Amino acid sequence: MASSVCDLQHSLDRFATESEAAGMRISTSKSEAMVLSRKPMDCPLQVGNESLPQAKEFKYLGVLVSREGTMEREMGRRIGAAGAVLQSLYPTVVTKRELSQKAKLSVYLAIFVPTLTYGHEGWVMTERTRLRIQAADMGFLRRVAGISLRDKLRSSVIREGLRVEPLLLRVEMSQLRWFGHLVRMPP
Repeated sequence: MASSVCDLQHSLDRFATESEAAGMRISTSKSEAMVLSRKPMDCPLQVGNESLPQAKEFKYLGVLVSREGTMEREMGRRIGAAGAVLQSLYPTVVTKRELSQKAKLSVYLAIFVPTLTYGHEGWVMTERTRLRIQAADMGFLRRVAGISLRDKLRSSVIREGLRVEPLLLRVEMSQLRWFGHLVRMPP
């Protein structure tokens, strides 16, 4: 990472030199460069005589990072993964009358919430994002409570009945905690 193309090329050259001194080399067929910027911008980097291709997005630790810095596609992936969890749990957990609401909520907290919110510390919470997360969250909770949208019950009433705090509140508290860690880090 660097703030300019020149600085990045210099760091890359140093890295290539140190790698070669240790008997390794940078594979240009497996390496890519990406610029995080709101406006599309090229970053012509070279390793030796070979140019590195420019990536529009990449996965890092399971989180999709795009060059615009937005997390819309990643949030879509998270919501899709949470929907897949709901679909797989639906016949075995959600609709089982033998299971108590408490047991279903423990599955919600242990599986559904982490799947939906993985990597949320870096999310930019827009109104659209909030609505998408809340809709996915309430979809699971409505099913656990046995309530459909036709019953016209407010989400807050369902949450109170299930004694579950809003997921958005939990996400925002976690983001603030992460921000606190960043602020306390040395420069």
